[in-house]
Amino acid sequence: MTETERRGTQRLERAIVDLLERRAETASICPSDVARAVYEGDDDGWRELMEPVRRAAWRLVAEGEVEVTQGGEAVAEGEVRGPVRIRRARR
Repeated sequence: MTETERRGTQRLERAIVDLLERRAETASICPSDVARAVYEGDDDGWRELMEPVRRAAWRLVAEGEVEVTQGGEAVAEGEVRGPVRIRRARR
């Protein structure tokens, strides 16, 4: 991973954590919330950030910071089929 990619990844991870901290303890966010928050344009270019946001979320899952959910239940990366949400890890 290049330095630029690493910085971009860290920015996405921070955005995930920041958005969750602004919400209720039990709230979740959509990856598109993160993509829109970090995208600097005014068109739909945020869509290109969706996969990088999902990868950043999975890194945070590995660190125990968040959970990725479907239907309100935490899922493993290999189980995901379709839209997901991100929430704080339940401890």
